[in-house]
Amino acid sequence: MEGTTRTEYPPATFEEVWALTRENAQQFKEIREQMKETERIIKENGKQMGYLNNRFGEMVEHLIVPNMTEKFNELGFSFEGSLENWKIREPGKPGTLAEIDILLENGDVAVAIEVKAKPKQGDVDDFLMKMEVLRRNADRRGDRRKFLGALAGAIMSDSVRSYALKCGFYVVEQTGDTVRIVQSEGFKPREWTFGA
Repeated sequence: MEGTTRTEYPPATFEEVWALTRENAQQFKEIREQMKETERIIKENGKQMGYLNNRFGEMVEHLIVPNMTEKFNELGFSFEGSLENWKIREPGKPGTLAEIDILLENGDVAVAIEVKAKPKQGDVDDFLMKMEVLRRNADRRGDRRKFLGALAGAIMSDSVRSYALKCGFYVVEQTGDTVRIVQSEGFKPREWTFGA
């Protein structure tokens, strides 16, 4: 092209090319080591966040559990106590099918309570499946009690509250140093009954 000048470089020697290759290889090695360290830090942070989230969930459970029997008895139930972290297992098989955070029970009815720090709609859907597992397990054992469900949370959005109530769950919310059970007008809890 007219008006442009081309810079000519002297041909590189083998030693110069080899030196550049070694330098690049060393830089790539350092970058890989930095990336491994970054991955390790991210993994460690993820573990710590999971641990903190679990601890927050445990704290929410400890705030909610002591009041559950009393609050449901105010609705006309007659519960004397509660079970925590009740695991549902299939006989002869390892592992847990489902875990119920809190179970209030008497001879006629049981209320399974799912506790989440900040419940989401997906948690309600998951709880519906847990209730089905709970009912199937009870049927298998000949347990004819009615099962009801309640979703408890420290922070509950209006949409999740509404969805949980629509699905037939009682909603338990943290209010200061106690909890309250929310029911909408005309609310009828869903009953998981024997053989249904």
